[in-house]
Amino acid sequence: MKNVKEIVKEKYGQIANQSKTQNETSCCGVGSSCEPVDYTVFNDDYSKLEGYNEDADLGLGCGLPTQYAKIKKGDTVVDLGSGAGNDCFVARQETGPEGKVYGIDFTDAMLEQARKNVVKTGFTNVEFVKGDIEDMPLKTNIADVVVSNCVLNLVPDKAKAYKEVFRIVKPGGHFSISDVVVEGDMPEAVKKSAEAYAGCVSGAIKKQEYLDIIKQAGFKNITVQKEKEIIIPNDLINQFMSEADAKEYKESNLGIYSITVYGEKEPEAANSCMPGSGCC
Repeated sequence: MKNVKEIVKEKYGQIANQSKTQNETSCCGVGSSCEPVDYTVFNDDYSKLEGYNEDADLGLGCGLPTQYAKIKKGDTVVDLGSGAGNDCFVARQETGPEGKVYGIDFTDAMLEQARKNVVKTGFTNVEFVKGDIEDMPLKTNIADVVVSNCVLNLVPDKAKAYKEVFRIVKPGGHFSISDVVVEGDMPEAVKKSAEAYAGCVSGAIKKQEYLDIIKQAGFKNITVQKEKEIIIPNDLINQFMSEADAKEYKESNLGIYSITVYGEKEPEAANSCMPGSGCC
């Protein structure tokens, strides 16, 4: 099997050149290699959020992290796996012109679409940067808020990715990230379907393992802001698995969930010894 990152680049490069309608009627957005299947079970509706940009919405998320991100005017926000820019434009509505929004993505076609979209908006404080989430080309302590929508489940080394998130978040800053996790044991047939639907489920790990990774990265006050169960349509299951594998999947105890998680980086300790006080 190809390297997971190469699979993601290839499939999401295809997605970037499709409309939202095409993405909503294909296997996790990849319509060129399969019969149409409605995969909107993952996606939440952005259209009611301030700053929503229809051109930037490819229908690929699994939550609404910006809705829960507590973004303030003037904040610097980083969106991981920014795609065509959907969350970046919603975040820009919250930061205002005095803030700054960075979108990070490693797929050239997605970056091209995002940059076209930002030109249409006329925003001068939204920037799209090519980079790998496991090794981001951003300064340490740059972000007040980090958001991401259904992307970390595609990253092979989630511990490394969350350490990078911790690095770029300012002391006192926080993140709000929507992602896919599982409960129970994932059948081998599902794991092997990663290429078919770009890792939407196959890259997910168990919920508690996911939360432990966030804690080990150094974040505090970790909370699940929202959780919903995702039911994979039978026609998708049957399309990418043999009859025997599909039967194993349906009889397994696997539960698939979208969660939106919040975590904080502790503020730097105040210096209790002030210059000139005689205590130091």
